[in-house]
Amino acid sequence: MFVVVWQFDIAEEKVAAFEAAYGPEGAWARLFHTSPDYLGTELLRDAYVPGSYLTIDRWASEDAFRAFRKDHDAAYEAVDRSCDELTSRENRIGAYNV
Repeated sequence: MFVVVWQFDIAEEKVAAFEAAYGPEGAWARLFHTSPDYLGTELLRDAYVPGSYLTIDRWASEDAFRAFRKDHDAAYEAVDRSCDELTSRENRIGAYNV
């Protein structure tokens, strides 16, 4: 398995929209579900820091993730642009083989 982890800071007034877009049924997950190698997304809300979140996207393998990105680059970028206004800050924590 291969996972990609992102950290986000969200303004209070955008939390609901962010959770809808980045959650396991959101825009990102819908895009990723076009691949049979996508295994799901977790959205984690920090228990102590308001507006701080992690996403964990799971893929069957790194090759599967890379192939998805190559084949769906335009759609990925379109979703990314549509979600830009929801985040104050985003940082890719890392990409890990499990």
